[in-house]
Amino acid sequence: MDKSRTLERIEELGLVAVIRGPSPELTVQMVAALVEGGVQGIEITYSTPKAAEVVRNLDRQYGERIVLGMGTLTDPIQVAEAREAGARFLVSPICDPNLGKAMVGSKLPVMIGALTPSEVFQAFRLGSDVVKIFPGSLGGPAYLKALKGPFPLIPMMPTGGVSASNVGDWFTAGVFAVGAGSELCPPALAKEGRFAEITQKAVEFVQAVSRARAKLKS
Repeated sequence: MDKSRTLERIEELGLVAVIRGPSPELTVQMVAALVEGGVQGIEITYSTPKAAEVVRNLDRQYGERIVLGMGTLTDPIQVAEAREAGARFLVSPICDPNLGKAMVGSKLPVMIGALTPSEVFQAFRLGSDVVKIFPGSLGGPAYLKALKGPFPLIPMMPTGGVSASNVGDWFTAGVFAVGAGSELCPPALAKEGRFAEITQKAVEFVQAVSRARAKLKS
């Protein structure tokens, strides 16, 4: 899957699960539960133990059945590791010029983190394909809508504060897609072996995104 197709696929799905797994084994099980519930956009964060190894295993298991990326990049050295492991897109919560340049240089789809208008513009100028608005919970959909005023052509994806109950508000505000973490895949449920509940959350999220998209088209 080339860069443009990966971006198209993420936009089509509209939802990326941001996974901070408690262990490599539980993370793989979390992904299986999410995929069973219809979630195909998967971001494994570097805060997950042995994150690159997890991505390598998931890439072998699922291939192009899912859109697999790595997130919480904070060091340029992680860029090459993530790409080698099989990541199809890269995400960072910060807007650091050196890291941003390394991410863009990977030729993979890139989502650089930003919050303020200046950071959003800087991330875009660095070459971010989609700007990650983080933490989205600070301003909510109204804040993102305000950002879209001066930056209508910059694709944005909020992470943090996205739930099945408010995802419609985010799409109304003009997002490219949304990233959902603990609201979609709580590590506590994985630790307790309650993967069926993660699957149910995935079903609910996918349905909520579908409804939001349908409402915008009507």
